[in-house]
Amino acid sequence: MRSGDVAVTGLGLVTPAGIGTEDTWARVCAGESTARNDPLLAGLPVDISCRVPDSPQTPLLPPRRARRMDRFVQFAVVAAAEAVRDAGLDPLTWDGARVGVVLGCADGGPATAEQEHRVLLEEGPGRVSSLLLPMHLPNMVAGQVSIEMAATGPSLVVATACASGASAIAVARDLLLLDRCDVVVTGGAEAMVTPLVMAGFAQMGVLSRRSTDAVTACRPFDATRDGFVAGEGAGLLVLERGADARARGARVRARIAGAGASADAHHVTAPDAEGRGAEAALRAALTEAGVGADEIDHVNAHGTATPMNDLVESRMLRRVLGPDPLVTSTKGVTGHLFGAAGGIETAFAVLAVEQGLVPPTANLDETDPEIEVDVARKATPRRVDHAVSMSLGFGGQNAAVLVSRA
Repeated sequence: MRSGDVAVTGLGLVTPAGIGTEDTWARVCAGESTARNDPLLAGLPVDISCRVPDSPQTPLLPPRRARRMDRFVQFAVVAAAEAVRDAGLDPLTWDGARVGVVLGCADGGPATAEQEHRVLLEEGPGRVSSLLLPMHLPNMVAGQVSIEMAATGPSLVVATACASGASAIAVARDLLLLDRCDVVVTGGAEAMVTPLVMAGFAQMGVLSRRSTDAVTACRPFDATRDGFVAGEGAGLLVLERGADARARGARVRARIAGAGASADAHHVTAPDAEGRGAEAALRAALTEAGVGADEIDHVNAHGTATPMNDLVESRMLRRVLGPDPLVTSTKGVTGHLFGAAGGIETAFAVLAVEQGLVPPTANLDETDPEIEVDVARKATPRRVDHAVSMSLGFGGQNAAVLVSRA
């Protein structure tokens, strides 16, 4: 295995806060919530969501291309194109056999599955689209990005629920260090905001019920938090070995210095009450990076705004890292992005390190007195040498990605 120097040379974001990295980051740093009442969820127990701001007038992709891709794949294709451009790479000239695609996705295309199930019931099996499976299957997000990018190296999807995007970044890092690839396009994509999926989450009692005040519904670490707001989007990074990136004169935005993963082996949905699994993932990332716990300047927390998650996670962060890191949950702006969360939030950690700016936690009016970490209420200029992005998923699957200054 080569040196652990893995460079981030490109970012691409499609989120409720904007289409593109610049627009997304500006809104995240402004702490401007994207949550709204969602007409597509009307009549459900919870009708709030954070949607990507596209429309028939401003589509993500031309209609002919879009018709063959579920929404989660469209997000990834657009984000991948931005990330590769940002890295200064060109799929027409690179050696595709040395380019991998590793993406995280929790659910695939439930909107397509729900739509075609209605067709089956109402019109019969002969009317079901032949594109159902190519659009719905989770692996198609990596498959379509590979096709778009002429990337013929390893192409796979990692599914660890809401830790999927972060888990994918860890796998991508390994592929580079094992010399299986020279470039990996990685991150996560998700489009789970459908009536069936949201009905399921509502039945679990994990969604905010503030339908009369949707904009402030998602309140990470706040004393009055009552659940998350569902979001959608994609966050992709281009990773290369540092030496390779420098040799071609690329801008290195930051480094993926370490990653850690663990399983709670505790419960299908509830986190371990002591946060021991999350702690194991974080400590593994610190060890791999060779960074001391007291050197972490910033944490982009999982921070879902559910009462249990925020309390358990904050206690774990205080126990491992102490009181000094400035902690943020960007879900107050974007909502919970499920399998895309780890990719998008790692990109936010990269931007925080690169720009020396920690984004705020939106809708934080009064920090829960049991939360004993320093939670950012406003965008805060600060030198960030090392940042951590935490991602936790159903099934007790945990991932931590450690981002360091280039």
